[in-house]
Amino acid sequence: MKIAMIGTGYVGLVSGVCFSDFGHEVVCVDKDPRKIEMLTRGEVPIYEPGLDVLMAKNVAAGRLSFTGDLAQAVDGAEAVFIAVGTPTRRGDGHADLSYVMAAAEEIAHALTGYAVVVTKSTVPVGTNARVAEVIRAARPEAEFDVASNPEFLREGAAIDDFMRPDRVVVGVTSDRAKAVMGEIYRPLFLRDFPIVYTGLESAEMIKYAANAFLATKITFINEIAALCEKVGADVKTVAKGIGLDGRIGNKFLHAGPGYGGSCFPKDTMALARIGQDHAAPMQIVETVIQINDAVKRRMIDKVVDLCGGSVNGKTVAVLGVTFKPNTDDMRDAPALTIVPALVGGGAKVRVVDPQGRREGEALLPGVTWLEDAYEAAAGADVLVILTEWNEFRALDLERLAAAMATARMADLRNVYDAADAAKAGFAAYVGVGR
Repeated sequence: MKIAMIGTGYVGLVSGVCFSDFGHEVVCVDKDPRKIEMLTRGEVPIYEPGLDVLMAKNVAAGRLSFTGDLAQAVDGAEAVFIAVGTPTRRGDGHADLSYVMAAAEEIAHALTGYAVVVTKSTVPVGTNARVAEVIRAARPEAEFDVASNPEFLREGAAIDDFMRPDRVVVGVTSDRAKAVMGEIYRPLFLRDFPIVYTGLESAEMIKYAANAFLATKITFINEIAALCEKVGADVKTVAKGIGLDGRIGNKFLHAGPGYGGSCFPKDTMALARIGQDHAAPMQIVETVIQINDAVKRRMIDKVVDLCGGSVNGKTVAVLGVTFKPNTDDMRDAPALTIVPALVGGGAKVRVVDPQGRREGEALLPGVTWLEDAYEAAAGADVLVILTEWNEFRALDLERLAAAMATARMADLRNVYDAADAAKAGFAAYVGVGR
């Protein structure tokens, strides 16, 4: 099938590459000529393990191409995916749909025959109906259907999530659109991966409800962690004990500095606003947002307390600033709250992150970027583990402690434990919920 993918951000690029690997002919469109030039040269503008290899393979096979010309890409396409950004709108917390609607109008003028216009972007309930209205208003004679096909990709594991999904959610309003979407996802159907067909509104809601639930699990275990610290329990043991219950599960029960990234902060905020607008307040979600902000501030207090009540004049080595490992994404990362607070408190902050520097240099002014954890620790007063990259999971603790001016560790991901840190020579160690 011929597919046009509008937007080459994280979702659009991963989806386009993976669809081409299914055997479809995919043209990815972006308005940024620099990005199109990069992609045409074979360079990937985001860090996602394995994406560069898969992209090169399908470009070489002639199934994948990139262009800035939307009309060219849409001409003859059987499905046109909208995968543009829906950032939080400044001032009111709603998702900004201006890019989605602009894409819909441009698609309307470019349609040359029947096509399914598929919203891949995360959008509030009712957006796909609005997309249809925009297209009809721009081209009353156009022959099309709209569909909702939310993504559930984890950054750092996106290709595996696309190729081996827990489920594919498809919202449609006609049998013709369902047939087109079924053909697009036929390789997954043949391998017995669940494809859930729903109406448009249910598909839109599934995405928000899923992300809000996962954000709630993270926030719940962080609240339990705070209580564990007060009563002498170990949150890692507590999480294991409750996670073995099949009704709960062990995923997203890792205490830490709070959630971040491109989805959870934006989607919980949008869902809360949707609830308010429809007189059905999402009280749990609203509380989750408040608690997550408080968790980040509590992490700052841990570091300050470890330094005797002030970080002024202290050298702090921070390991990891992306919101999670295996990505270069800094959006709403806890580091964007914690690191500036340390700098503002007078600390000299050194940062090491395998992929975070490209975005982080602009977002974290006043820090020194280094390439090696041991170099960062040399002469430092405290070591902070903020993102649990594999490179930071098997450090030589004795070497670190010996290199530091004062061997203190704030392990905000519970990578190590107090006994091992003490044995290695750390004078002080704090984790989360322990």
